[in-house]
Amino acid sequence: MRTCHAAIANGKGDFIIDVIKVSEPRSDEVLVKIKAAGLCHTDYDSLWWGKPIVMGHEGAGVVEAVGTSVHNVEVGDSVILNWATPCRNCFQCSLGNEHICEKNSPVVAGANGYTEGHAHLDGTLWNGNPIERSFNIGTLSEYALVKASAVVKNPAEQMPFASASIISCGVMTGYGSVVNSAIVIPDSSVVVLGTGGVGLSVIQGAKISGASKIIAVDINKDRLQLANKFGATHLIHADKADRGLLNAAQQVKKLTENRGADYAFECTAVPELGAAPLAMVRNAGTAVQVSGIEQEIVVDMNLFEWDKIYINPLYGGCNPERDFPKIVGHYESGALKLDEMVTRTYSLENLQEAFDDMVSGKNAKGVIVYD
Repeated sequence: MRTCHAAIANGKGDFIIDVIKVSEPRSDEVLVKIKAAGLCHTDYDSLWWGKPIVMGHEGAGVVEAVGTSVHNVEVGDSVILNWATPCRNCFQCSLGNEHICEKNSPVVAGANGYTEGHAHLDGTLWNGNPIERSFNIGTLSEYALVKASAVVKNPAEQMPFASASIISCGVMTGYGSVVNSAIVIPDSSVVVLGTGGVGLSVIQGAKISGASKIIAVDINKDRLQLANKFGATHLIHADKADRGLLNAAQQVKKLTENRGADYAFECTAVPELGAAPLAMVRNAGTAVQVSGIEQEIVVDMNLFEWDKIYINPLYGGCNPERDFPKIVGHYESGALKLDEMVTRTYSLENLQEAFDDMVSGKNAKGVIVYD
């Protein structure tokens, strides 16, 4: 077994950097030496999941060892990790919905993610006992033992690991919500509520899709200026006291011939704004709840009038073997900014500082890098 350092959440709101042991891969597993791990608010939330876990679900690294039945990657390959590991046999996988696999998903209700989607139960040990890995991968660790379906070879030879790591969730979620879920069409109008890492990825996905008007809405002026650099054509500085962003919605209508936008994407993770994209779109427009709000909210049904569509996609409808190379291709062509999205990098020992910067809104994306 390999001995390495990892961030361990205690499930009660705190974490420590401690030593874990990671075993060699079984036949369908891959051992990855993690080079960089992106951070998002889900990692921060995992501090309160009620059980010890190896933290982290965005990552990129180099294949250290492979099992005997692994054919998609080889030792030495640069890889991007994927937390929605498909079984490719269940009902949803047969329909092409690999991101909501009924057997392996760590978030879909009823999926048996621990026994199917994880590498074997005793593959990672902490204090001599098995420990779960966040979203079946646990990238805030120097090594990660994962299923072969959790890694995709990175075709880019010159991409920094920090940039590659954020594809794993934040970039994929935003870009995929535009391209795979809403299927934004050319010359359309798009509103993006919240311009953090996911929101910036929505903006870039909309630009790549050919949207002619991309309206960014945020309460943070600095983030709005960043949104402009990433492709937003119009900026709305929202008032925090604007309940449901209804006043901002009126500004959106003025920018869209008093009709409303064709598409609106909620990327704030604020429960009170779960229905806000409905106020932004025209009749028969599409509202997309990107950030994964799970709390109970009250919705004014007038917002649905008329013929509006509201969707709540997971992980941007990700098919990693299809989507990750496309994202890398957009990066290599210059159409998708990833290096610029990484505001700051940190060592694993400075994880608390990285969390503090993320929560305070200082970063578009913070990334932990390993020597």
